[in-house]
Amino acid sequence: MKLPASVLGCPAWRLLAVCLISAVAITGCMGDMSAGVGSGGTGVFKASLSGTVTDGYLINAVVFLDKNGNYQLDSNEPYAVTDLNGASTLTLDGADIGKYPVVAVALKGITVDSSTMQPVISNYVLSFPKESFSSTSSNIISPISSQLRELMETGKYSTVQQAMDTLASKMDLPSDINLLAENIGTGNPTLTAAAKSIAALMWMQTGQIMTAGSTTPAIDVERYRTMMALIENNMNIVSNLNTPGNLLNLNNNITAVLTAMPSQSADVTGK
Repeated sequence: MKLPASVLGCPAWRLLAVCLISAVAITGCMGDMSAGVGSGGTGVFKASLSGTVTDGYLINAVVFLDKNGNYQLDSNEPYAVTDLNGASTLTLDGADIGKYPVVAVALKGITVDSSTMQPVISNYVLSFPKESFSSTSSNIISPISSQLRELMETGKYSTVQQAMDTLASKMDLPSDINLLAENIGTGNPTLTAAAKSIAALMWMQTGQIMTAGSTTPAIDVERYRTMMALIENNMNIVSNLNTPGNLLNLNNNITAVLTAMPSQSADVTGK
């Protein structure tokens, strides 16, 4: 399956009209989909990405419903591509809402970070837990939501709230905080620091967890989940003690663990 021509690039001058935001999220504003159950529905997504320095909308990012849990766009999965405003419309069956997670992929050299007007330097994957996907309210896909999705995948938590409580505790945040709300980059320095650090670690580990794919990059799922677990286990470092030295040491430790794991493919081409 080939992505549409709109994914293949965008002249830089056309990006100047993009409105910047200081958030680390992919914002999904879902309309009323009650009439779409069984007959399809639409969801409008806006993508933004945190780098190590700046934030901005993502242009030419791919958003899709991950029906088989492999983090890669497959031929039977509905998808959309974010436009010059960082927005896209994902058309899907209403019955699938809450059944499958949503994944967003920034593509190296193709997806553009609007805050710098430059293509992202590494492939980058974010996701959102299916248990919290709503048809009537905003869905914020971020590095934090990606962590919550992975905690739910462990089977250790009955509800997303339990997973949020665990993650908030590790960041020394109040137990009543909603980690899926649009509160990153809006006056919460702990969450902002955590989101940026997670994003940076994901970028640095791209070569360990991604392989060439026919559409979006293929994910070595076991390595990816191991990476996310190691980040979650060191959430205090990622959020509150995120000095360059601490993050570099954590990155080196993650690299050592992933290198020792068998790879699903020898053709690792993320960076």
